[in-house]
Amino acid sequence: SLLLGGALVTTLLLTHGAAALAAEGIDLRHQPVIEGNAEAATDKNAVCGGCHGPDGNSLVPDFPSLAGQSATYLYLQLRAFKTGARPSEIMKPQVESLSDQDMKDLAAYYASLSPKASTQPASDGAVDAGRDLFVRGDVTRGIPPCQGCHGVTAHGVQSAERASNRPATAWHTYPTLAGQQANYIVAQLKAYQAGTRVDSSNARIMQIVAKTLDEESMQQVAAYVSQLPRQ
Repeated sequence: SLLLGGALVTTLLLTHGAAALAAEGIDLRHQPVIEGNAEAATDKNAVCGGCHGPDGNSLVPDFPSLAGQSATYLYLQLRAFKTGARPSEIMKPQVESLSDQDMKDLAAYYASLSPKASTQPASDGAVDAGRDLFVRGDVTRGIPPCQGCHGVTAHGVQSAERASNRPATAWHTYPTLAGQQANYIVAQLKAYQAGTRVDSSNARIMQIVAKTLDEESMQQVAAYVSQLPRQ
């Protein structure tokens, strides 16, 4: 099946990138679930809402929506911004004064909010082409199917895994892509391709994937996932 095929590709990517992790980057494959106090963050998110939206759904194409993301994923990104492992001139000053508990609480807060689909327009042609790449990939160009890690609906595959008896893995460290801002997705794919996001095992996987994508393919995948419902 397509899902099994995607999972196989993901396994191969993990194996391929494992050697590099010994020298650089944080191995997130056994990352424990992060839990914070969402209520404690209600008075800490005023600044965040200016870019990411008061309800965690960004109205600015270049800024990501945070509502409904995994708390573990959000915490890891905040920590990476704070340490400089994920460089950002915008985010670095915002997180410098945050304690580790602050970051966990903010992550839990945004994870508790209801996500909404992006309203950014996209052409039907780009969406259709993006769907093919996301679900099937393109063997002729070496592009793996994105759904292998991010799930068929771009919400991740953790829920399906929890229902089985398989050992737990770190799917909670992967972002939900459904409804995300297309501009932001393209920017991150370019960052992976350029090697400016190399802070973790997940980043290593994405580096490998991004190198198979040209500008048009990035735009197509981004257009497709941005139109998907986030709930």
